[in-house]
Amino acid sequence: MLERVLPTPLLMLGEQHDAPEHQALQRDVVQALGARGQLGALVMEMAEQGRQTTGLGANASEAQVREALNWSDNANPGWPWATYGPVVMAAVRAGAPVLGGNLPRGQMRAAMNDPALEGRIDKAALQEQREGIRSGHCDLLPEGQIGPMTRIQLARDDAMARTAAAAVQQAGAGKTVVLVAGNGHVRRDLGVPLYLPQALAHRVVMAQAGGPETAPPADAVWRTPALPVRDHCAELRQQLKR
Repeated sequence: MLERVLPTPLLMLGEQHDAPEHQALQRDVVQALGARGQLGALVMEMAEQGRQTTGLGANASEAQVREALNWSDNANPGWPWATYGPVVMAAVRAGAPVLGGNLPRGQMRAAMNDPALEGRIDKAALQEQREGIRSGHCDLLPEGQIGPMTRIQLARDDAMARTAAAAVQQAGAGKTVVLVAGNGHVRRDLGVPLYLPQALAHRVVMAQAGGPETAPPADAVWRTPALPVRDHCAELRQQLKR
């Protein structure tokens, strides 16, 4: 798969968060690039922009890395360290910095109230983002929350794009920066690619667990076995009741 997408200064790896094979793929890609001396940096959706391991040595402990990235399972239960720690530590051991790329929590309220974010993408993409927020929350959100939550999604894509672009510039020629994020964030027609500088070459790999055979908007697709069926909407309804 790497031979199909390299060389590139920026490689975006999309995932389904609950598919462990996808995090294993990310670790393998990071290790392979590290072994070649080509890994420029690792940007993670799972840590906030501004958090980074720059300055830590390749022998840094997991505790030091987690502190640098402010990675706490209690504060951020959606991104367990047991799941993503191997990916992060593979980059650290390769001597490459790990950078948080996601929008900081402290900036979310401002993003929710910033209509200018909606002007960064075309109307069709904006409508699809809104529908994604609506369906992703099982049509349980009040209509008045759709717009503000969509703006947060747009701001997250913008934050990751700016972090990745800066990392590419810092890494220099001949290096590859890897961005790890959910599949929705790396989509060429909706996500991070829309916010990158036009001159920045990049490739997109989307990992897909089962699902339709239709090709997603990516340069390569990594197919893994289908996951057990879960009723996410029923789970969300229970959370809202609690």
